[in-house]
Amino acid sequence: MHTHDSDNAAAMNQMIFKIGFPVETVSVYLLCCSLADAGKRITTGNLLEIWTGTKEALNEGLSNLEARNIVVRIISDGHEKNVYRLSSSCEWKK
Repeated sequence: MHTHDSDNAAAMNQMIFKIGFPVETVSVYLLCCSLADAGKRITTGNLLEIWTGTKEALNEGLSNLEARNIVVRIISDGHEKNVYRLSSSCEWKK
């Protein structure tokens, strides 16, 4: 679960719109933030339940976010069942 800096802080950071990611990657980020704000784990399973695109597009978006350290994979079973956490924007790779 994502911990917030304050009890009422939302997970989403506006900087995501300035990086130049494809729309799908930004959408994956927003879904990750939505899960975190709802107190749910950011997992591939939870994301697939609410993702309306292809599984490949979801995986590509997650890869883009991981490459910039925006999400960090914390657990993987090696079969695409992964758990992620959101990084603070100060940890993002520019």
